[in-house]
Amino acid sequence: MYTVLICDDDQAILDSLEIYLELEGYAVVKATNGEEALEAAKQHEIHCIVLDIMMPGLDGLNATLKLREANNVPIILLSAKSEDTDKITGLSFGADDYVTKPFNPLELMARVKSQIRRFATLGSMETRENVLTTGGLSLDPDSKEVTLDGDPVRLTATEYGILEFLMKNMGKVLSTNQIYEAVWNEPAFSTEKTVTVHIRRIREKIEINPKEPKYLKVVWGIGYKVEKY
Repeated sequence: MYTVLICDDDQAILDSLEIYLELEGYAVVKATNGEEALEAAKQHEIHCIVLDIMMPGLDGLNATLKLREANNVPIILLSAKSEDTDKITGLSFGADDYVTKPFNPLELMARVKSQIRRFATLGSMETRENVLTTGGLSLDPDSKEVTLDGDPVRLTATEYGILEFLMKNMGKVLSTNQIYEAVWNEPAFSTEKTVTVHIRRIREKIEINPKEPKYLKVVWGIGYKVEKY
């Protein structure tokens, strides 16, 4: 059985998350501040940590830094702040994911499951130099296989071509014309809608919440990119 450590100074949130996690079959350890979370991580074998940022004493960001000194388990931060800069700060402190309050408990459960599955399979995954990887998303140009947290993702040939092109240019913003010309091998002409439809389908297959994508992001008025983690 996998164990999830949840840390929040709001007792109602702790109790609610405990119920949902136990229904999913996880053991739960609870903490109400950063210091308690650090102590719990020492005393228990933890497979995922859900950690609120805004807490008295040791906050979630600094607790994440201290946890990362000796622990590589997945950390999902919870915060009422939704600005991209806040998310980037959380990830730069060593978190694996970031969920904005108020959140859908079912979405959070999906993220916990995804992080645990990825963490559990990392040790047994064969490292291959040419595999393109960001977070839990991997693409193998040789076998043409795409996996998300170790699970296969079924893409059409066109969807695969788009994702491969974006992942080979990880972090770069590419216009719809650039994507079309690279994948369709012909000059772009009124192609924005064609590319957009395929992007939407890819997101439905690789994102937990396609409306708030983690991997395949739009830069409005410019194009698309795959985020590097």
